Amino acid sequence: MGLLLFMAPVSYQGAITIPIAIVAKGLQNLLADSLTAIVTVIVVFTALLTLINKLVKIPSIQNNDFLKTLFDITPIWLLIRLVGAVFILLTFFGLGPAAINSANTGALVLNDLLPVLFCVFVFAGMLLPLLLNFGLLELFGTLLTKVMRPVFNLPGRSAIDCLASWLGDGSVGILMTSKQYEARFYTQREAAVIGTTFSAVSITFSLVVISQVQLEHLFLPFYLAVCTAGVVAAFIVPKLPPLSWKKDKYIDHSDRKTADELTPAGHNVFSWGLNQALVKAANASGFKETFKDGVKNVIDMLLGVIPVVMAIGTVALIIAEYTPIFEYLGYPFIPLLEWLHIPEATAASKTIVVGFADMFIPSILATSIESEMTRFVIAAMSVTQLIYMSEVGALLLGSKIPVNIGELFIIFILRTLVTLPVIAGIAHLIF
Repeated sequence: MGLLLFMAPVSYQGAITIPIAIVAKGLQNLLADSLTAIVTVIVVFTALLTLINKLVKIPSIQNNDFLKTLFDITPIWLLIRLVGAVFILLTFFGLGPAAINSANTGALVLNDLLPVLFCVFVFAGMLLPLLLNFGLLELFGTLLTKVMRPVFNLPGRSAIDCLASWLGDGSVGILMTSKQYEARFYTQREAAVIGTTFSAVSITFSLVVISQVQLEHLFLPFYLAVCTAGVVAAFIVPKLPPLSWKKDKYIDHSDRKTADELTPAGHNVFSWGLNQALVKAANASGFKETFKDGVKNVIDMLLGVIPVVMAIGTVALIIAEYTPIFEYLGYPFIPLLEWLHIPEATAASKTIVVGFADMFIPSILATSIESEMTRFVIAAMSVTQLIYMSEVGALLLGSKIPVNIGELFIIFILRTLVTLPVIAGIAHLIF
């Protein structure tokens, strides 16, 4: 059931997607008129309860481990939740400066992004135990360790995170990675690498991006360029700081257990993987506990992540929309673009760093560029950069995965520098 829901590619309304994304879309259509009000209530409620708990230490929260991790947080995270609450109230009621609530800043996050995340989190969080608790990752993890460990220095089970992201949604991959990290299946380095490298963009969203730059007829070479550049980045970027500096220790600072990945005598890879999967399935909790796990996942994601996405996503979009910072940051890329013989290099440079704010902005800016080759490169770049603060970056910061905003920006720049020559090379073969 987990495989079917999270990874079985199905054609739906002319696009390839996964069942979990279809039911999430169904919920979004069902609650269309009230979703923005629901997420507004969630963000404000979370901020107020966190603030009250900070001031008076509510006993029922302090005595419950799950609620304590959710509401007893550091001052910086409290500030982010409060900023998110202020932004969402101003946007929802159309109050305050246009910089906060305009269609390209707060309203974009509230109306376009948060309803989608809400619906994905409800179903993905609820059904994630089907993927995690019944032996699937043990089986595939053992089978794929022979590939993932030598090639990427990652456990085999990380391939499942990548597949769920690729076919469905990057947020599902980050949710899986965070849960696996908390359960001590990934070390700090592995979780950081998987979250920033393997939470790939879905096929569906890639189609939206290429349509925006009016090059739908080139979708296959476009997606080939995205996948090729993504694999090259997955080889190179984790070997560079800051990812290479991350410790190979679990969340509790204990050392990684290499013995777990060895196949014992008397077993081949498949029989050992199956044995581990059956042991995991035999020890899995019943329906009631699995349901409780799912509910906790949903609450954790809705209350822990949505306020962060509102706060950080809106700030990033305000910077992109109302300041020339991203334009200035793009200037150093002009010589590189000219060296790669990309037409309209100056116009293209303005789109490169703005992708850190939101993945879709470069494609919107690219529509004014005449050269098809340049539009192709910008669209592919925006997808392979992977880390954008209006969703993936904010999700990573809101999760337990050990990365900070400075590290995310460095990884974003490294991914840009590594993937740009690959995409430009493929673009020269096509045009």
